[in-house]
Amino acid sequence: MVSGAEMLSVAAFLEGRHAQAFPSFGSERMGAPVMAFCRIDDKEIRLREPVLEPDALIIQDPTLLHQVDLFNGLARSGSILLNTTRTLEDLGLTELARDGRGYRFITVPATELALKHVGRPLPNAALLGGFAAATGVLELDSVVAAIRAKFPAAIAEKNVAAASEAFAAVREASEHAHA
Repeated sequence: MVSGAEMLSVAAFLEGRHAQAFPSFGSERMGAPVMAFCRIDDKEIRLREPVLEPDALIIQDPTLLHQVDLFNGLARSGSILLNTTRTLEDLGLTELARDGRGYRFITVPATELALKHVGRPLPNAALLGGFAAATGVLELDSVVAAIRAKFPAAIAEKNVAAASEAFAAVREASEHAHA
């Protein structure tokens, strides 16, 4: 997700905004969970501390849901984008979704979309497309431009396809939820 945070910051920059992306590796052992953060603002960002109260989370690996306190500090009514094909009930999140904090859970099959378009289980681009649709913080065009800036043309276009399909899927699910 470190590359994903970097691409988010590039997308924000392309929209004329200020952004800051940085990883947090925690335990330095192989296979340890990695967190990455991205701050986006319309004004200069002078803060250099970890993000303690995020407005949104992108959870790339749903197996971490009950191993780490992922939701600690998440703003009330914060958005949570989950890389999964499973339901909130299957993930054991139904109670959290209804507990009054107003969290907005959005699921997107990012790994499956990556396999379909990229041929490898690398869900970053799909998650960024889903994030753009879920939050409205960034435009899909900016995400696409950031992906194209990160990868060689052939790989970029496969990732753009995954991001675009994720964007459309999240947009469609959101429209059905509000219908």
